[in-house]
Amino acid sequence: MGSIINNILVVLAACFLGSLVNMGIIMVGGSIIPPPDGADITNMEGLRASMHLFGPRHFLMPFVAHAIGTFTGAFVAAKFATGHQMKFAMGISAFFLAGGIANVYMLPGPLWFSIVDLSLAYIPMAYFAGKLAIKKTDTSN
Repeated sequence: MGSIINNILVVLAACFLGSLVNMGIIMVGGSIIPPPDGADITNMEGLRASMHLFGPRHFLMPFVAHAIGTFTGAFVAAKFATGHQMKFAMGISAFFLAGGIANVYMLPGPLWFSIVDLSLAYIPMAYFAGKLAIKKTDTSN
């Protein structure tokens, strides 16, 4: 019973920490790559209305946020789960991928970005995080 509670807490922590990293990068991203002139990024409606002003460089930070957020969550899940570490990492990727899919519908960007983001930022990053966490766990024992 203890391992079930541990794994539930691990999943909650992984989702929370991954989301925190994701939002942190998104929040800082505008100061690293400023939004285009005339773009209102303070709310979804303004962002949606000004999406046509964004160039490819403006999609770099959202991609990094999605990838590193997913990586962080998956790493935490694989590192601290009691058994089935890779399954937990991939489960976290499914959580973040669902958010990415929802984002594509709520905030339609260029097709190329949707394809790159959905295919590279979630499942592959969780896989790499899971492998890294399992490797670190194996070598620390």
